[in-house]
Amino acid sequence: MRRIFSMSSLLNKGSIQRRVSKKYLINAIRPYSEDLSSPKSPGPLLQYRKLVEQGRLQHDPYQERVALALENLLGRLEQYEKEMEDYHIKLAEWEKNRETERRKLLMEEAELNHRGDLWTSVNKRKSELLERWSFRRKSEDIEPGVGKWVSYLNREKKLDSLIGRRPTAPPAPKGLYIYGNVGSGKTMLMDMFYSATEGIVKHRQRFHFHEAMLKINEAMHKLWKNQVEEKSIQSSISSWIMNLSFDMKAKEWLAAEERYKQEVQMKNILPAVADKFLVDRQAGERGASILCFDEIQAVDVFAIVALSGIVSRLLSTGTVLVSTSNRAPKDLNQDGMQREIFLKFVNKLEKHCEIILVGSEIDYRRQIAQRSVYKVHYFWPLDGTALKEFEKMWCQVINQAEGEVTSSTVPVMFGRTLEVPQSCNGVARFTFDYLCGRPVGAADYIAVAKSHHTVFISDIPVMSMRIRDKARRFITLIDELYNHHCCLFCSAATSIDDLFQGTEEGTLFDLESFQFETETEGAKLRRDVLAEGSVSLGGAPAGITSMLSGQEEMFAFRRAVSRLIEMQTPLYLEGVRSLHPYFQRKHQSFKNCSYSASTVHHQVSH
Repeated sequence: MRRIFSMSSLLNKGSIQRRVSKKYLINAIRPYSEDLSSPKSPGPLLQYRKLVEQGRLQHDPYQERVALALENLLGRLEQYEKEMEDYHIKLAEWEKNRETERRKLLMEEAELNHRGDLWTSVNKRKSELLERWSFRRKSEDIEPGVGKWVSYLNREKKLDSLIGRRPTAPPAPKGLYIYGNVGSGKTMLMDMFYSATEGIVKHRQRFHFHEAMLKINEAMHKLWKNQVEEKSIQSSISSWIMNLSFDMKAKEWLAAEERYKQEVQMKNILPAVADKFLVDRQAGERGASILCFDEIQAVDVFAIVALSGIVSRLLSTGTVLVSTSNRAPKDLNQDGMQREIFLKFVNKLEKHCEIILVGSEIDYRRQIAQRSVYKVHYFWPLDGTALKEFEKMWCQVINQAEGEVTSSTVPVMFGRTLEVPQSCNGVARFTFDYLCGRPVGAADYIAVAKSHHTVFISDIPVMSMRIRDKARRFITLIDELYNHHCCLFCSAATSIDDLFQGTEEGTLFDLESFQFETETEGAKLRRDVLAEGSVSLGGAPAGITSMLSGQEEMFAFRRAVSRLIEMQTPLYLEGVRSLHPYFQRKHQSFKNCSYSASTVHHQVSH
């Protein structure tokens, strides 16, 4: 008789210790590599074939082809890492020399100002300039800052001749853009690759679409806020300027030139976000960069403009991209929004990535779920028997958590918090309406998922046109609980397969569209980007509505159903203890304590 997975085995410490000793705990969809002390993970092809041999995966030629392509990419990364280390050493030296020479040029110009030579020269030509301008537009029509722009360009040209142009990065290996149907194994394969890059590539990032868009919005907000705070002359005069032996007028001129340089760089904010955020380079660390991006979508103008600006920048500066999507790149934007920007983005992707299809029509999440004996985490319908079992499970889990149930708050973004009505040592309970019936979004769900390894959601209704906004939020919620590998318990009105059938009221709109925190100060930045994309601030183009229907909504429904099914399987649940951030933080804390203890012991013994 097959073993039935229970919540007690998830929370039982002895059981967990036995699981962590295994090298692999992987279901048919996601890799659960448990040897957390291993310095180097096996490559994706070896991981894949081993799982097939163990009978945990069914062999799929499409999946094996992708695993082979990822293995080949992994093999090229080690040499590329060395090349990028050398490149960044040269780049750092170039930037240092350029900044030194730039300051010299500025001081020379400031010295002219200090002596009054420049002002004399300006006065001599004053009448000539006024005569010329009298035949042109009125002075108020002249673009401000033209003089500073010319000075800035002339200074940059001088620096190019003195220092030389920016060093050229070594050619990066081609990344992969993996697309295919729901449940075909795209994320599983990408995660196998990502885990294998540990110890090979220093700078690694993995984002799901929702999290990436939120982080982009937050980074834009921070850059914009910093720029606003540096408006005053006093706050923007650097210490190196204040220490010069010039009068205050010359120092103010230098400060103005410095500010103008920053403003020029900030005009295109997305590359600045890419440089300072997505590639999170720590001080002194150099090398290659990997970005794994799950579920690339182009659901609105902001997504198109933001992804185009940031991903294009990263690819241009040598970042290797491995991404997944339900669609081929050219099919991401079926409504044709911002077509010129989108086509540049697609061209960039096709130039820097191998486009590869996982062509299987099988939903492997559903297939493995069919081999499981019981599905004890999804209780339906909302009648006496199912609700009694749901409450029984809640009491059982809370008893195992060994703590007091209280209300708590979790930090979200932009200084916001979300109240958790019932929580206990990483376990939380909500009603459907509390999480999906209020104006909350992906940021709130990410905060909940990161803080709680086990989540109970009660009173989930059948999704229909009447509650389409709640349905959108529910799909986003499931995405984030799944992405963070939470254990999920549900009480619902109907079975998973019937949850998104809707009613006679009509089909639901697309459920992949991202919901921004429009109530926050940072929402202004999103409007700025939309304005850059030539979109009226009065509302989204009518064409967006037509895009968010039909095939797009079917992808969203199928993905949600597929993930809900997988989240009940024993193999998924076995991975919660090692993959969820709550336990990873505890594991890291334990490692740090162990390291400190061993260090003390070593010092005492010697």
